[in-house]
Amino acid sequence: MPGLLLPGRRVRLLLLLAVVLVASFGVWALYGSDWFRAERVSVSGTRALTEKQVRDAAAVPVGSPLASLDEAAVEHRLRERLRRIDRVRVERSWPHEVSVEVTERKPVLVLEHSPGRADGSYVEVDDDGVRFGTLDKRPKDVPLLSLEPRAPADARHFSDSRLRRAAARVAESLPESLARETRGVLVRSYDDISLRLTDGRTVLWGSADGGAAKAEALAALRKAEKDAEHFDVSVPRAPSAVRS
Repeated sequence: MPGLLLPGRRVRLLLLLAVVLVASFGVWALYGSDWFRAERVSVSGTRALTEKQVRDAAAVPVGSPLASLDEAAVEHRLRERLRRIDRVRVERSWPHEVSVEVTERKPVLVLEHSPGRADGSYVEVDDDGVRFGTLDKRPKDVPLLSLEPRAPADARHFSDSRLRRAAARVAESLPESLARETRGVLVRSYDDISLRLTDGRTVLWGSADGGAAKAEALAALRKAEKDAEHFDVSVPRAPSAVRS
């Protein structure tokens, strides 16, 4: 009869209606109900930072639907506001939690905050040469970085950022035993880097390249020249030592 739905069409209509109802309920559950809202922010991976500092910088909109959380925006805020953070991962943890996992930068060098002034503060430098934290006093186990470029700084060859990166590469490549003895790193150019050891002796390291070969050459040279005050391993195949 006209106006009556055939059984197949009736089934399809009922299925379509069911899909619309389920989808509408799902949208309401995710965005309109209180079932899936951000109520807690868990923080892991902190060392120098506090969990409160991370939560405050993340500024997660607590009480908002968890589905609407912009993880990329939270990660961006954390990196912008807390330079100590190297890497960060933000994830939803259903039904009510946002998890934030951070990896902090590790200092391999420190710089005087204001060279020549007696304010006693230092800036931490990581293995990429990035300045990220300020300390009230110099740590005992991190070498002091001194930048004394031989020529006026220029963006291509002698910029502070390039010198810091070169120095950081050297500090990071030192074997553990030598790293413990290193109290200072002096940089005059990217290929003129020296180490100052705890006993006052100095080492001309050269560039940041060939760190393993230079460390081996220095170890052998120190055994052979125990009274030397200065070592030159800038060319590890032809190292030299100078006695006082």
